[in-house]
Amino acid sequence: MPGAQSLLVVEDEDSILQPLLRALARAGFEPTSARSVREATALIDRRSFDLVLLDLGLPDGDGRDVCRHLRRTSETPVIMLTARGAEIDRIVGLELGADDYVVKPFSSDELVARIRAVLRRSAGDAGTRRPQEAVTVAALQVDPAARTARVDDVELDLTRREFDLLFALARRAGSVAGREELFDEVWGTGWFGTGKTLDVHVAGLRRKLPPGAPPITTLRGVGYRMDVP
Repeated sequence: MPGAQSLLVVEDEDSILQPLLRALARAGFEPTSARSVREATALIDRRSFDLVLLDLGLPDGDGRDVCRHLRRTSETPVIMLTARGAEIDRIVGLELGADDYVVKPFSSDELVARIRAVLRRSAGDAGTRRPQEAVTVAALQVDPAARTARVDDVELDLTRREFDLLFALARRAGSVAGREELFDEVWGTGWFGTGKTLDVHVAGLRRKLPPGAPPITTLRGVGYRMDVP
């Protein structure tokens, strides 16, 4: 379909894959399928997609390996699909840069709604992002134009959400950033997820900040503050 948004569906179970491909085509998308980590990474290297639907349980590895591969070169939105609902799986998926997480079984209507919401947020991020000045807080330097963050001139390896969250906190350094304020700025107002998502990303960010970086303080029930040493 000309002008249709392209989706990569990484799923190895035919009983899920085939109905899903039909539902996505009916919804006006252009779906392409991959059944393994190897096939998915090969497709990602050859062409671009508007969004990736990614099953965690694949025959030759873990779907999170595909997410890692994608995040090295692209900010393409990712929705993870899995039969696993354990909190640790959600946390690891989100820390790798997934934009949403759907536990099987799910309805095609619910999934299509989430896809459209993630695509809207992604388009809004690209279309409304204005040039902003770099921010320095003690040894931390965050440059939104270059999408780089450094502590003592050592570049940090951050996911897209972690970078956006770090910048949101850094430019408010010394002041409280409310939870809703952070959700609106980093995830957008159409976010489907739970409040736990913010806490997961802050925890991941703290683990990646080396000694010398300004600390992030939790104000329980209110938000977070990057402290100025």
